[in-house]
Amino acid sequence: MSATIALVDDDRNILTSVSIALQAEGFIVRVYSDPVAALKALVENPPDLAVLDVKMPRMDGIELLQKLREKSPVPVIFLTSKDTEIDEALGLRMGADDYVGKPFSQRLLIERIRAVLRRAARRAEPEDDDTEADAERILERGRLSMDTGRHRVRWDGKDVSLTVSEFLILQTLAERPGFVKSRDQLMNAAYQDDVYVDDRTIDSHIKRLRKKFRVVDDAFESIETLYGVGYRFNEDAAGE
Repeated sequence: MSATIALVDDDRNILTSVSIALQAEGFIVRVYSDPVAALKALVENPPDLAVLDVKMPRMDGIELLQKLREKSPVPVIFLTSKDTEIDEALGLRMGADDYVGKPFSQRLLIERIRAVLRRAARRAEPEDDDTEADAERILERGRLSMDTGRHRVRWDGKDVSLTVSEFLILQTLAERPGFVKSRDQLMNAAYQDDVYVDDRTIDSHIKRLRKKFRVVDDAFESIETLYGVGYRFNEDAAGE
């Protein structure tokens, strides 16, 4: 089934040219020139991935992403100008999955879209009746349960909605509880090699992970900080 891509940009020339290129690659494309209207549509009818311009009137891409992340983990790629490194870093820290600098080649954008969709593909894997396969993809650590095949996270049986990057960071920590993971190791787990993120990006992801878990458990303390070293998952703190 073809993936649905939402394009949000106030430049109609970009919307037209990129949508034609994506449709030629077999994607289903929705276009929005108004970020306010786009936010409503993205929440009510989520695409498989959204491409957001940073510089837009009424609501810029950073604010749009912030509001979107309050309600949806849909993967996001930013389109940014080459002089907006600060916006790029801020966007990644807030939960964007990648960014492409303007001016950009359509081929590069398409490849980045495919890469992010591959990372998010776990959540779309079909269910099967193979009990052994189901068991292999369930990661349980105390009150934490992660279904790596369906991109599903639960704490004490309550669902916790995570972005792709947040899910991969948590999975990396939970796979080896008690072992410290450096920021570099978490970067490698959450991002592809050609996406640069700084330490603050990982710190922001960890902060948002804790916040999301504390919505369902205000005593959540299972992700520990070892200052100057990195982070680890404390299975004892996640116990019954």
